[in-house]
Amino acid sequence: MAEETPRFHLHFTPTSSSWMNLVERFFRDLTEDVVREGSFGSVRELVADIMGYLVERNLAPRRYVWRKSGQEILAKIRRARPHWPRVPNPEL
Repeated sequence: MAEETPRFHLHFTPTSSSWMNLVERFFRDLTEDVVREGSFGSVRELVADIMGYLVERNLAPRRYVWRKSGQEILAKIRRARPHWPRVPNPEL
């Protein structure tokens, strides 16, 4: 049954995917600054604290500056690709 209607699809994401690293860092910061810090009597309190965190964080946004050009990133991927392990694709 689970194979007919899978709930989750796994996708390989290289460690060099900077956008994914930013998302992971955001949730790490949220967890450390809000979730682990507090004790919540209800889901409503947790949501209120998360929303307060987001409002405060958005008051002083920090722009992410890419350190490498797109050409440099693609060149690094081309160099690394031959060394990646072969992972069978279960959909084939």
